[in-house]
Amino acid sequence: MKIIAVIPARYNASRFPGKLMQDLGGKTVIATTYQNVLETGLFHEVFVATDSEIIFDEIKNIQGNVIMTGEHETGSDRIAEAVQNIDCDIVVNVQGDEPFLKIGPLQQLISVFDSDTKKEISLASLKIKLTEKEDIENPNQVKVICDLQDFAMYFSRSVIPYHREKSLVADYYKHIGVYAFRKEALLQFALLEMTPLEKLEKIECLRYLENGMKIKMIETDFVGVGIDVPEDLEKARKLLNP
Repeated sequence: MKIIAVIPARYNASRFPGKLMQDLGGKTVIATTYQNVLETGLFHEVFVATDSEIIFDEIKNIQGNVIMTGEHETGSDRIAEAVQNIDCDIVVNVQGDEPFLKIGPLQQLISVFDSDTKKEISLASLKIKLTEKEDIENPNQVKVICDLQDFAMYFSRSVIPYHREKSLVADYYKHIGVYAFRKEALLQFALLEMTPLEKLEKIECLRYLENGMKIKMIETDFVGVGIDVPEDLEKARKLLNP
């Protein structure tokens, strides 16, 4: 299998515009993410896909691979445009604002397709257990619930599951926005219209579920920092310089 990584990078993020160009230990966030993914050695090629000339120039300046795309509502739509003419089997989407992702979780995602001989899985993604009440109730932390085989049943910004039976322990999982797609599933996604729940929750992977595609979730214990708001950037800087 030919496996590539694509980092979707939008400059005007709604909650934190320009976050990918913020300084993180002497490099921009997007440059840090790109170089960390490259250094895993897992991919035949690594690309950044962006509609921003600022980000395009930043990646060019570090001799990286970058593709200019049109404007898109979701990272998956952007990646689909970027890879349509690239020869590959599996496309791994690493979020530009997740600079500290390590090799282990990426290997776990890729391994899903080694055992999926019938090609039933459209994509795989990561989840991590949440333990802090503040995180569980935070709408910026997307939660996921799965069936007994760890296929995603639903993603939400609300608290799921609802903990009605207090004699039982409720487990909560955060969805980490790193995906591994079969290329054909990704291209099919881009041809589909945005779905009702996707529009309501502003969660792109709901489009896959609403169209009957299977998402395999892999639990990880890796704790990084996704940079959604300025406070997250400060956490990331402290992680670099404790």
